[in-house]
Amino acid sequence: MERPSYLSKYLFDWESFDVVIGGRSALDSKFFIGQMENSERVERFLVGYGLDANDPVARAEIFGNFQEALQFIRRYFLKEGNVDGLDLKIPNGIFMITDISDLFLMATGNKEGTSTEERLWAEIVLKVMHTILHVDKDLRSSYFSEIQTQIFDRFYKYLFRDGDDLFLSRSKKEKDHMRVPLVEFETKSKKTRESVIIKLLHKAENVAEELFDRVGVRIVTRNRFDAIRTIKFLIENFVVIPHNIKPSRSVNTLFNMEEFKNRHSNLIKYALRHNLSEEKFSEAMERELKDCVVDQGRGDRNTHSLSGYQAIQFTCRHLIKYKNPFLQEFIDLRKAAKAQKEEEISKKILSMDYSHIARDIRFFYPYEVQIVDEESHLTNSEGEASHVEYKKQQTLTAMNRVFQPLLNHLEAKS
Repeated sequence: MERPSYLSKYLFDWESFDVVIGGRSALDSKFFIGQMENSERVERFLVGYGLDANDPVARAEIFGNFQEALQFIRRYFLKEGNVDGLDLKIPNGIFMITDISDLFLMATGNKEGTSTEERLWAEIVLKVMHTILHVDKDLRSSYFSEIQTQIFDRFYKYLFRDGDDLFLSRSKKEKDHMRVPLVEFETKSKKTRESVIIKLLHKAENVAEELFDRVGVRIVTRNRFDAIRTIKFLIENFVVIPHNIKPSRSVNTLFNMEEFKNRHSNLIKYALRHNLSEEKFSEAMERELKDCVVDQGRGDRNTHSLSGYQAIQFTCRHLIKYKNPFLQEFIDLRKAAKAQKEEEISKKILSMDYSHIARDIRFFYPYEVQIVDEESHLTNSEGEASHVEYKKQQTLTAMNRVFQPLLNHLEAKS
């Protein structure tokens, strides 16, 4: 029976539908690119993506991303650069590509002579390229130094030392009982480019704007009760604004808060009835907190934070205010031009419209706060919960995710 010709209009690419409305990541779809029958369709895709395929500068930039993707794969995902990597080699056909359109055609099996393995390798390279592009095109990265300064300064102005002792306080002269003693205050240095790429490759969102921990602080307290007091201090002094918290990013594996609320209420009543001293009250609070154990099987947002990890973590947003230095320089240039307004160059400068040059740039930027007591911090730093193990697991997850179709193919062949 001959198929009605109109049916071709009603065939749907369900893989793309799953990505657009089904909550699936493009990196996990069966065919990462879809159908690319020829170079013209590749160019249309690139234009839709936001890249001008006919601009030689843009094409050179894309080819640079291609070269970086190859180096990244070799360094982090293959045994030649990483002992835990895959014992595979990138096919020579990939290295021989000189026109980026050929990589797209290879990834869809539309380049003459392309084997199944080469097609899957081309998809892997495109997935890494896609991630690199998102890292490069994060507009806010241009302001990163100013972002760090403004966020860290929120905390620094409340940090004081008294000899070797570090504490949170509104002033250095504040009374002892108003201070919160700290063991350490650490700021997170900027993630390396490679770390950002790896993190994005294992995240479903796969978008640079969705990284919430590029800027962060860790506060280590003497005990768990001081961890509670630290949160209270940050809220009361408007260092942390609850309204700017991202709720889905808040995790507490240090103590069971619901259970502690009840115990806290009972302890307050007990202190009132028995006129408990502050020292005895603090000791009792610490004991109660240690008894309020968290169920480690629930609520941990990060699959790579192993079960032994205990900490309080939350993500805030801070309104960054950036003064555009170019505007002031241009105003100074106009003043100089007015002094010589008969000059041709001065006339051109004075005729320029600068009303659309922003004086101030303002945007919210996320940063992560981690609060942990000293005992838990030492435990977190040892064994399986160490940062080295965390990064290793993250890299392996990203590797397996990107290479899964190729690994399935090779397994089926063997």
